[in-house]
Amino acid sequence: MSRRSRSFAAVALVMTLSLAAPAAVLAGEAEAKNAAKNANCAPGRVETLRNTPGPTGSIVYKVACTGPNLRDAFVRVECRERACTVLN
Repeated sequence: MSRRSRSFAAVALVMTLSLAAPAAVLAGEAEAKNAAKNANCAPGRVETLRNTPGPTGSIVYKVACTGPNLRDAFVRVECRERACTVLN
C-alpha cells in the first residue's frame, strides 16, 4: 500500500468514527437547577445520579431543595440534549 493510499484510509477512518460518535448530552447543572426552580424547588446542591452515554443519552440529577422546613426535600431531573424534565 502506498503512502498516499494509507493516509487516505486513515482520513476515511477518522471521518467514519466522527460520524458514528454518539451525541452528547448538552444540558448541565444549570439547566437541571432551572427545571427544579420551575417545579417550585429553590435549587441547592446538585449531584449526578446516572449518566447514560450514547445517541439517546441522558443524565439524571438529584437537586436538593433549600428553604425552611425542607431538610431532606429533593427532586430528580432528567436531561436529554438541552431539555430537562422533573421526574418526581
